Amino acid sequence: MCGIVGYVGRQKASAILIEGLKRLEYRGYDSAGVAVLQDNRIEVAKKTGRVEALVKEAAKHRFTGTTGISHTRWATHGGVTDANAHPHVSSDGQIALVHNGVIENYVALKKNLLSKGYTFASETDTEVLCNLIAYHFAKEPVSDGQSRFMESVRKALRLVEGTYGIAVICVASPGEIVAARKGSPLILGVGDQEFILASDVSALVSRTQNVVYLKDGECVHVSAKEFSISTLDEEDVSPVVDRVTWNIDQAELGDHPHFMEKEIFEQPAALENSMRGRFAEDGSTAKFGGLNLGPVEFRQIDRFVFLGCGTAWHSCLVAEHLIERFARMPVEVDYASEFRYRNPPISGNPLFFVFSQSGETIDTLGALREAKRKGYQVLAINNTVGSTIAREADGGIYQHVGPEIGVASTKAFTSQLLIGAMLALHIARMRDMSFADGVEYVNALKGAPDLVRRALAQAPKIKEIALRYAHHTDFLFLGRLSLFPIALEGALKLKEISYIHAEGYPAAEMKHGPIALISEKCPTVFFAPTGEIFNKLVSSIQEIKARNGKTIVITTEGAELPPGLADELITIPACHEAVLPIVATIPVQLLSYYIACARGCDVDKPRNLAKSVTVE
Repeated sequence: MCGIVGYVGRQKASAILIEGLKRLEYRGYDSAGVAVLQDNRIEVAKKTGRVEALVKEAAKHRFTGTTGISHTRWATHGGVTDANAHPHVSSDGQIALVHNGVIENYVALKKNLLSKGYTFASETDTEVLCNLIAYHFAKEPVSDGQSRFMESVRKALRLVEGTYGIAVICVASPGEIVAARKGSPLILGVGDQEFILASDVSALVSRTQNVVYLKDGECVHVSAKEFSISTLDEEDVSPVVDRVTWNIDQAELGDHPHFMEKEIFEQPAALENSMRGRFAEDGSTAKFGGLNLGPVEFRQIDRFVFLGCGTAWHSCLVAEHLIERFARMPVEVDYASEFRYRNPPISGNPLFFVFSQSGETIDTLGALREAKRKGYQVLAINNTVGSTIAREADGGIYQHVGPEIGVASTKAFTSQLLIGAMLALHIARMRDMSFADGVEYVNALKGAPDLVRRALAQAPKIKEIALRYAHHTDFLFLGRLSLFPIALEGALKLKEISYIHAEGYPAAEMKHGPIALISEKCPTVFFAPTGEIFNKLVSSIQEIKARNGKTIVITTEGAELPPGLADELITIPACHEAVLPIVATIPVQLLSYYIACARGCDVDKPRNLAKSVTVE
């Protein structure tokens, strides 16, 4: 969740570090700090609040060094205070450390270090690791600085239980950084006589597009001229240098006030990128080069298991509906965080899919590893090339939507919906879907970007509705079939960015409890597209109106609602069942966004949330 940036090179480190932190602020923003090696000491500036607060604090220091580390924090151990902010410096002043993750056995380690005379200025588990490295550095026989520094980090990490992505500097090793990872992402940017360490590509892509994705259990030693990678067991690793395929312009705001708005309006292009080159020449099915499964192998699968967390879990639910509807194959959907611990019975020949925009979600990664441990094949749908999940899965599908900076997912979500719909088609055509039905389905998917553009054209009207309802503190979101997960997603978006209590339910379940909440003070957002259950949806809306509930109805063109049934009416284009969840998502994204803006909320950095959940 937190953000790490480290720099070794020829330029002043502090400005480069702070620039990187600004790009990572969506990963953690309780506090921020930098530590720079200079004049045979470690100079530190850190401050609670946004990175701008750190900028003011850093101006009080004379940073001149060319080696440093920095961090934006999302609090786990200890409150939001200056003392708990990273970087942490060992009590002997020799080691500074930034850390993402959780050291689970820090209490026992801290007790031992206290007995050896080390002191602590914070409540964090990170400071314990910092002092542990310092302890081993002090014990290590005097040799060349590099091997002594690296070995002290290795020895400390061998004693650690938990997860970490760390970057470490040492007074006795100027011009060097040692970094390591286990469970938390860490990337090395390879520049021209400079190297940048970061927990996210967006922090380094302005300086280089050549990167090395560190793997769990790997350590890297970096100087201004070279780097080397090895394992905790001192085995050398041959680095693989990849190239980032997007540039920094794609991570800039442009003319938009927030990244979330920018990314909502990028969705037509994002959908086009997700489907580009993924349809058969005859136009009757979807094709994926990375699944590593042929038609014969797919026909041997007897069911699918989809795993995800949060918004990705909602994508799984929609994919479940479409695969069962069109491919007639059973699908199970589970929270990745629950699957890895509840040990469900698994029989037959299932195929697992994990959904994760970042490819680093720790619960989803744990579920992937659990499924593979039991001998099952696991494929991944994610947006981040080189991510841990992408590397560890047996195959998968990249979303190709570019960087998503806003904490509340928008374009990555609709891209996952699209890929789920394409996957349903891919499977259905291998089973019993006809050529003609396949062509109709493909044409519907190809038309999705234009339908989304038409839905986005409703933005001014939706903004007006948002202004009328922004003062409410409770909302219900109701939908049926493939739009029930979109109701869940709409409620989640409103909760995430506006801090309004909201619940999503299947519309028919309203009578089984939630109807007790209906009142003038609790508006209902209701999905009521035309179709075979349209009349049942109308009846449910009438039940809300009979109890003086306010209704915001999202329906499709051509729907004939009784007069006065909708207090607010949002109309989206009528479309194929496979595309409907994508198009229906747009109004609730816009509604949540405009309500949050009206309430003065920090849309891109909602409180208590971070973009990528890399701690349990």
